[in-house]
Amino acid sequence: MPKAGKASLTRQIQLELESCLCIGQSKHEAKQSGAVHENIYSWSTFRNYMKHCNYFAAYCKEKHGCRTLQECRQYANEWLESRSHLSPSTLKLEVAALSKLYNTTSKDFIETAPRTRDKITRSRGEKVRDKHFSEARHQDFVDFCRATGCRRNELKNLTGDCLVFEAGKPFLRLTVGTKGGRPRTAPVIGVNAEKVVSMMQAAGSGLVFQTVPGGADIHSYRADYATALYESLARDLETCKADKFWNKERQKWESCVCWCRGSQKGRWLDKKAMLAVSQALGHNRISIVAGHYIR
Repeated sequence: MPKAGKASLTRQIQLELESCLCIGQSKHEAKQSGAVHENIYSWSTFRNYMKHCNYFAAYCKEKHGCRTLQECRQYANEWLESRSHLSPSTLKLEVAALSKLYNTTSKDFIETAPRTRDKITRSRGEKVRDKHFSEARHQDFVDFCRATGCRRNELKNLTGDCLVFEAGKPFLRLTVGTKGGRPRTAPVIGVNAEKVVSMMQAAGSGLVFQTVPGGADIHSYRADYATALYESLARDLETCKADKFWNKERQKWESCVCWCRGSQKGRWLDKKAMLAVSQALGHNRISIVAGHYIR
């Protein structure tokens, strides 16, 4: 850990997390070698860890007068317990941030509640930001998002020449602003597909959107896109039962039927359709789709 000297806690956190940065290096290769937990591979992860580590440091400074990260370390579990009102996803993020800060693993901190679908709060219900965004006044933008599943950064960088056609059907070939810098090809779907094509062609090689509304709940529109795309691809139960699915996460063949648990118990999903949706969204895991997108 870098020497603190007279540096503020914020500066000490910055120095420590910067020492973990491996921007541009392959996270996949690190996973294969078992070194993935030692480094940070994206700026968004770095910024998130900085934010939550600073929350921790502010707590330690106010409650215990700490001036160094080493002094703060003994209060990590106390701080996490004070954050128990937050969602399981947020708590796991904070544990991950502390693990990186102190070069350890999540097992060295208190156990947090498991992430379940019913505890997800992002894009669920009306939020304060919704009062400052009118879907009616931005209808073309909302329709575009629901037909393409684009992320905010992708929308900011989207140009008209990202439109391609395969077998006569429109797709967006996205390379800028994507998660982890990985290119992806997303099918344009739904009743607004023609509107999307028209907007893309009108933009030419320029930006499709000059500004992206800050109050728009883009994650919610991605969920709408994922649900619609899944429903268009999903097969019937008997067909899925008779088919096999290679699960890359578990490295084994499985039934194509995914039986849901928890609050979704009794519901089933088609794993091959889930994977296609996951790839269209820029992921490659069916668990992401099941837990965060398909409604």
